[in-house]
This record gives sequence, C-alpha cells and structure tokens, in this order.
Amino acid sequence: MRRPEDSLDTRIGARLAELRTQHGLSLGELAERSGVSRSTLSRAERAEISPTATLLNRLCHVFGRTMSQLLSEVEAAPAPLVRAADQQIWQDHGSGFVRRSVSPPHTGLRGELVEGRLAPGADIAYDRPPVTGLEQHLWVLDGALEVTDGEQVHHLDTGDCLRMRVFGPTRFRCAGPVETRYVLAVVRP
Repeated sequence: MRRPEDSLDTRIGARLAELRTQHGLSLGELAERSGVSRSTLSRAERAEISPTATLLNRLCHVFGRTMSQLLSEVEAAPAPLVRAADQQIWQDHGSGFVRRSVSPPHTGLRGELVEGRLAPGADIAYDRPPVTGLEQHLWVLDGALEVTDGEQVHHLDTGDCLRMRVFGPTRFRCAGPVETRYVLAVVRP
C-alpha cells in the first residue's frame, strides 16, 4: 500500500518545487511568469490541492517541458515496453479530463503517446503551449471533439485526425453527448 507521501500529487508538488528552485524563481516570480497565483502555486507544491491540467500547462510553459515530461519525471525511469497496467493515469476531476501516458517521454526519443478522455461537456482551455512549436497529431477513437487552435476551430468525429503545431492558445471540448476518447501523439520540436 502506498503511503500518502507517495501519492502522485505529492510527487508532482515536490517536482514543481524542484523545478522552481532549479530555475532560480521565487513563488512570486513564478506566479508572474505563469499567471497562476502565488497561493495556488504554494498549495500545489505542498500537495494541498490536485493541480488542474490548465495549471500544469502554464507551469510546463515556464519550465519548457510538456505535461508528459513533467509527469514522467515523477515516475520511475521509463522502460522500453510499457505494459497497460503500468501506464500512468492522471485525472483533472474539475474538468472531467482523464489522461493516460501510453508511451511516456524517453531519453533519446522526441515523441510520446497519450490517451485522453473527456466527459460530456468537458472543456479545457490552454492559454499557451507547454513548448512553443509542439507538434501534435490528435486521432479521435470515440465520440466527437472540438479543437480550437488559435482562431481555427476544428470539429472532429470518430476516426478523424487533426495535425498541428501549437504556437498559441488551444481548447479541447467534448462536442457530443457521450465521452470522447482520443490518442494524442506529441513530438517535441
């Protein structure tokens, strides 16, 4: 049985604090750069709150890494074979977003695979990419998804694939009455 100090939120919080220190930032400076309040950052670092996808995205932007990289940094060293039972699952309970790291970042590889699930009505907006110019290939497996990339709105149905490089704000919205499930292939520039 895992101890509370071994929870994913605790490990994420500790890693966020390490990254802030490595970048020589105070909580106030990080708050200015990320647009996240100092108190929220402090609570996330102490694992008093479970960080949302939007919060993690903003911090990843400041630290120059993808969300998958951040999450992989709090896991054991990645293996070449990732069994389904070992794939890290992270949930943003507030937005209805579930994220499975199917193929986490690995040394020497630029790509990763993520399975995303959005509950009906789920709507996640990112005000900036975690890494500017990030290449993404989004393949809808079930349901309908509306993706906004800057000013461009894309409506995707089951089987559709959207390819894009991310330079600005994006938004992912479950566009149907049932859960949307998709695969996201992410390639660092």
